[in-house]
Amino acid sequence: MTAARRLVAGVDTSTQACKVVVRDADTGVLVRSGRAPHPPGTEVPPGAWETAFTAAAAGAGGLDDVAALAVGGQQHGMVCLDEDGDVVRDALLWNDVRSAAAAHDLVLELGDGDEAAGRQAWADAVGVVPVASFTATKLRWLADAEPAHADRTAAVCLPHDWLTWRLSEGRSLGTLTTDRGDASGTAYWSARTGEYRPDLLERALRGRRPAVPRIAGPAEQVGTLVGSGALLGPGTGDNAAAALGLAARPGDVVVSIGTSGVVSAVTTTAVADVTGTVAGFADATGNHLPLVATLNAARVLDAAARMLGVDHATLSDLALSAPSGADGLVLVPFLEGERTPNLPHATGAVHGLTLRTATPAHLARAAVEGLLCGLADGIEAVAAQGVRIERVLLVGGAARSPAVQQLAPGILGHPVLVPPPGEYVADGAARQAAWALSGADTPPDWAQPGLQSFQAPPAPWVRERYAEVRGRTDGQ
Repeated sequence: MTAARRLVAGVDTSTQACKVVVRDADTGVLVRSGRAPHPPGTEVPPGAWETAFTAAAAGAGGLDDVAALAVGGQQHGMVCLDEDGDVVRDALLWNDVRSAAAAHDLVLELGDGDEAAGRQAWADAVGVVPVASFTATKLRWLADAEPAHADRTAAVCLPHDWLTWRLSEGRSLGTLTTDRGDASGTAYWSARTGEYRPDLLERALRGRRPAVPRIAGPAEQVGTLVGSGALLGPGTGDNAAAALGLAARPGDVVVSIGTSGVVSAVTTTAVADVTGTVAGFADATGNHLPLVATLNAARVLDAAARMLGVDHATLSDLALSAPSGADGLVLVPFLEGERTPNLPHATGAVHGLTLRTATPAHLARAAVEGLLCGLADGIEAVAAQGVRIERVLLVGGAARSPAVQQLAPGILGHPVLVPPPGEYVADGAARQAAWALSGADTPPDWAQPGLQSFQAPPAPWVRERYAEVRGRTDGQ
């Protein structure tokens, strides 16, 4: 008689949906999966995440036979709890930019009115410079815009922290946990020192100091699942979970083109970029994950397809039919403001429109190139911090576009490797769950997906033209 298969579950509670995968703990083979949508918007009741998890878990065939589970989640969001553990107000998500002014104020305050000094002080303290997406800036917005809610806040946590806590037996505010990867996006925890900065938390909330989750170890068992008793891993932020799901190693850069665009690199040393372009995050294994994020990614292609009245396959064909550089037509894709560069109120712009370039093919090409140029800037910024780059992995919904795949190597300046489409955040959470279940020193060595390689000659003129236009307009 063969031994019973051990199963683990990984959860991705992302901006748009909850995904649940169930995998074999020893081999990583996918057994089943489920998905349920999240409500739209940048302000969401956390209870919707729990509802979506329940539906996604049911869609995955239930979790009664699962031995361990971990949650990967969208980073930075602000979840405030009162002393009874009830949610104080709807959560603000990472892409809610109402805290942009608060971010600027925090930088100035720490620099005694000098912005350059403030940036240096924040980078030294926690490895990041505040922007609207970070939790600390959202807390400052709360303190100023909704002081009664700030007064009521007894604990503050992140989306993955909250869902893990809600799934735990015997929960109280004192049992809230998080991990290095997610904590490093708050702007009040340092990946370099491994410690919270309660003074910065207090500064953000104008003198208030709520409880924060305990930092769990990368493979720590933080509780048991309500109902089934399955072990709970610590979980992590979405980017750290994706790196774990891809088994990214030092020297790897993961370029993710989803709702946001993300360039993240696994390295063994902490990064502190005084410009704020590169966030000095931690990963889910004990290494570091310096990261550049853009607000505008796959939805740039959605918008271009909508403007042209075509589907994504036709958009790709059009882009590939136009010349490199689109004869000087440039799309600056700041359609939802932008985080990198930090222009939360910017709008998109088209430059170089002439009778020659006023064609669907030129606009399609400019959309793909504009998207990729922003990500190429991110790779360049990470490399400038001394991070070595050996491989570039291209993932996310837009990575399936033939135009993106074929144009990326020339614009990014590196060959790219594209794994098959998958739920890599949920897969990383599942791998972490298996790690916690095993009690081993390192994550399980699951078989990795095959990688398709794309190469193209460098196209520096595309980035040069993009930089010229972006520098002249800043997308405003």
